[in-house]
This record gives sequence, structure tokens and C-alpha cells, in this order.
Amino acid sequence: MPVRTGAQFLQGLRDRPRDLWLEGERVADPTAHPAFRNLVRSVAALYDMQHGPAQRDDMTYVSPATGQPVGLSFLAPQSHDDLVRVRTMMKRWADYSGGFMGRTPDYLNRALVGFASAAAYCAENDPRFGENIRRYYEYVREHDLCLTHTLLNPQANRSVGPSQQADPTLAARIVEENSRGIVLRGARMLATLPTADEIMVFPSTLLKAGPDDAPYAYALALPTETPGLRFLCRESFDYGKSRLDHPLGSRFEEMDAVVIFDNVQVPWERVFLLRDVEKCNRAFAATGAVAHMAHQVVTKNVAKTEFILGVASLIVDTIAIEQFQHVHEKMAELIVNLETMRAFLRTSEVEAQVNRWGVMQPAWTPLDAARNVHTRMYPRMVEILQQLGASGFMAIPTEKDLRGPQAETIRTYYQAARADAASRIKLFRLAWDIALSAFGSRQVLYERYFFGDPVRMAGAMFNAYDRKPYMERVKEFLERAERTAPALGPAPGE
Repeated sequence: MPVRTGAQFLQGLRDRPRDLWLEGERVADPTAHPAFRNLVRSVAALYDMQHGPAQRDDMTYVSPATGQPVGLSFLAPQSHDDLVRVRTMMKRWADYSGGFMGRTPDYLNRALVGFASAAAYCAENDPRFGENIRRYYEYVREHDLCLTHTLLNPQANRSVGPSQQADPTLAARIVEENSRGIVLRGARMLATLPTADEIMVFPSTLLKAGPDDAPYAYALALPTETPGLRFLCRESFDYGKSRLDHPLGSRFEEMDAVVIFDNVQVPWERVFLLRDVEKCNRAFAATGAVAHMAHQVVTKNVAKTEFILGVASLIVDTIAIEQFQHVHEKMAELIVNLETMRAFLRTSEVEAQVNRWGVMQPAWTPLDAARNVHTRMYPRMVEILQQLGASGFMAIPTEKDLRGPQAETIRTYYQAARADAASRIKLFRLAWDIALSAFGSRQVLYERYFFGDPVRMAGAMFNAYDRKPYMERVKEFLERAERTAPALGPAPGE
């Protein structure tokens, strides 16, 4: 089938109910439930963007298997131009939400491109697994599926590994192998967008290379309606408010869930790595998947930074604070952030090279720098919004206020230097939803830990980055200085 429409995505959710739980109740139909209906319609809107004559060339390419149009986020790039095409498509999706949907389908589609192009890596573990990942990639591509994923073990006793926990099945582990496949029991976290069609259960990079951790080492994928697979969701940050009151939270609340595997049977054809701790730990880097994923993430970060710069600029203009030097400094910081992200992204494409699997892979070093910088950059950008809006965020009327008995009073006392009261309130509600709401606070935490612990990320960069050429250059400089130093004459007074 060609690329899906939004209606087809929504119908798939109705036809394939999953074991989804929120506040003690099972969610039978996420398309109708207040906590999910707005989100799934936002995802549906992304699928609709792939249709129409004007969209086809920018959003799709011709499937090598069927000749039908498939999403560009599934393209295995062969050239620098291909990377630009993919990035352009991903940017359009990111712009739809202002970058506030971090788990749009293209994120894991790029991961699949990496893993499938490196199918030989999985085949080194077991010849069947290479063919499995290739077929799975084609299946997801041809059906235009939406994926979520889970990587981490539960945070119980973090001083020991999964096998040393009080319950060895606290973290999802292999409890059985049989003729049909493997059986998993335990939990994994954290699946964002649990309303997806399928879940990729891929290896954590935190396992120790020992036999005790082998039962926790695997890579696989399952339909989210698989028997025994259960999603326990946190509180929703879509409070059923209007789009004026909560312009972001009412549309883009992706939801996060802990995934429970209650003796889940995984068919052999859905297993991609098994019991090889070293291969699981290296999988994302060795296949190039992490570089393709980071390419999508930094594209999203550019869209998000552009959006915040736009909001901040409107605040400055609306309340006429452009004459203050501290405002100049704050706005300049946002501009530098944006241009920094753009530079990292473009450099990753210009310096891309064909990897060992025959795919044009974005350069990892600039993407790694971008993801490290953004963990500190994003909270600071939110802080700048808070400082620009200041007390203006503390007393913002709601849509009901604007339509209620106090409407005339509000029009008088909530006006701004360059906007009427309704326009000012609309803008400040948007900025508040970024900087102060529950939705916005979750975004700060999400961006701070998007790729994991920032300290561990910095440590990984320190250990992986080749600093030797610069060390040698300094040594050579010191030696040259010594060789070419003029002979010293007698000291003064001698």
C-alpha cells in the first residue's frame, strides 16, 4: 500500500486495540479518549501532509519493492543530496508542531534505515536476524507504520545491573526460548507515543559484558496489540483545555509509558539480536542508526529553536521592550543558539560519508556536539522566555474570561503597547505553555535527557573524540619554539 492517510492511521488504532492504561482504567479507543484524541489527530495530520500533487515529491519517494510512493523518512541515502531531501521532509513535519513533538514517526524510521542497511551486523549474531531486520524495515515502510520504542530498564536499584535486582524479572528478560521464538517477562521504560502501531524493543547500551546480563540483551519489534504487552501511562498533560488556553498541550501531548511484558511471546521473525551483550551495546553506533536518528533530532531542534525565537521576538515587540540592553543580550543568545544548531546540522550533511554498509551517513561528530549542547541550551531558552514574560505570565485570563462578563474589563486592562488584549493573551498563553505549564516542564526534562544522562554523554564524547592531532600540534609548536629561540645574551648587570 502507498503512504497512509490520517484517516487510515486513526482507523488502525480503532481496529487494533492495545492494552493501554491511564489513571487506573483501560483505554479502549485512544481516538475517542480525552487524553489521546488530540495527539493522535496531530499524528494523523502528519500522514495527511504526504498526500497531494504538491506534497508527493517533497514527502515521498518511489518504493523499490512496489513502485508505490512511500515516506521519505524511510530513504536509505546514497548521496549528500539525499540527506538534504530527507532533512527537508523531516523539517516540514517538525514545523507542524513547532518542534514540540519529539517522537514523530520519522525518528524511528531513521533508526530502521540504519539497522536494515547494516543487516549484516545482525546476521553476525545469527544469519536469520539479518534477514529479519531487512524484512521488518520493508514491512514498516510499505505499510507506513508509526513506531514507538523502549531502551531502558526500570530505575529500581541503580547500583547494580538487571540480574542483581531484588527480582530478576523486574527488567524485561528472556525467560524462555521455544520453537516459536522467545518469551519476555518484566518491564522496560520509557515508551513515548504508546499509541503507535508497533514497538521496537532495542538494546540498552548500559549492559555489562557478562553472562548474567545475556538474558537482557536483545533487539526485537512487536505490534503494540501483542498479547501480554501492557502500557502504563503517566498523568496526561492534556487537561481538555481549549487551544487558546493550552495551545501546545492540547495538541501535542505525546504521553510516556512504562511497558510491561507479561510472558510476551516474540516470534523468531521479529528477533534481530539475541543474548550478545557486546553486539547489543554497540548496535546503535555500529549500524549508523544513532547518526540517522540524531540527524532527525537536530532537525527537530532547529525547528524548536526557530519557534522559541519567534515567540520571544513577538513578546519583545508586543510589550515594547526592544530598547533594553538586557533584552538584546537575551535575544542574541537565542539567535546564536539557532545558528549553532543550523551549523551543526549542515556540517553533518556536508561532511557525510558512505559508511561500511554502503549508506551515506551524516557525520557523527557535529551531531554529537549538537546533542550535547542542546541539553543545556533548551532549559536556558525556556528561562529566557520566563525572564521576558516575567509577571505577565502570572495572571493570564482564559478563553472563558475573554467571553465572560468581564470581557470589557479585560479588553481595557490587558492590552499591550502593540496589540489588543485578545492578541496579547493568545501570545502569552502560548509562551506560558512552553515555559511554565506541566506540558512545558515535561519538555524541559525531555530535552535535558533526550539521549540519556548528559554527564554520561559528555563522558562518551570525551572518550571517543580523537584529540591526538591537536596534542601533537601543540607539542610540535613547543618544540619549534625551542629550536628557533635566539641565543640568550648575558643577563643584565653581568
